[in-house]
Amino acid sequence: MPTNKNKIGVFGGSFDPPHKGHLKISNTIIKKLNLKRVYWIVTKKNPFKKKTFFSLNERIAKCLKLTKKNKKIYVKFIEDKIKSRKTFKIIKHFNKKRRNSELYLIIGSDNLISFHKWSNWKKILKNCHLVVYPRKGFDKKARKSRIIRCMKNENIIFIKGQKVDISSTKLRKYYQKNI
Repeated sequence: MPTNKNKIGVFGGSFDPPHKGHLKISNTIIKKLNLKRVYWIVTKKNPFKKKTFFSLNERIAKCLKLTKKNKKIYVKFIEDKIKSRKTFKIIKHFNKKRRNSELYLIIGSDNLISFHKWSNWKKILKNCHLVVYPRKGFDKKARKSRIIRCMKNENIIFIKGQKVDISSTKLRKYYQKNI
């Protein structure tokens, strides 16, 4: 897909907590897709979970600390500014703000399985490329997901990369036992 536009990645989530796996995923995608930058869009909370473990300010601070040495990763909280936490609204915001950019929404293969449940998922796919990073135990199911059948891989990029064997869920469980 040759283009003269800046290629910008959007990696959203609660980052509860952020970890080196998020960093590895971002760096791999930056390199493989030649992205100019990746924005980590921290949300107040995951819409599929009841509450967060760390406060919003703690999560933003942890993201900033983790990405401090990486000049291509920017940490942002924009929900209050755009009055929404919906991915489509975030994509719409970036398309409006960065008109000369080509957007790449980064998700794990685990999220692709339920992507059809996301609000305005068809509009999301029309307004950006969907970049899917492998997650242990989810890849086969993701490649047979409803989205793939419906979109026929249109606008969906599967990244080959080393699977990250760390998750925010595992870290929260560790913190609960050791704090």
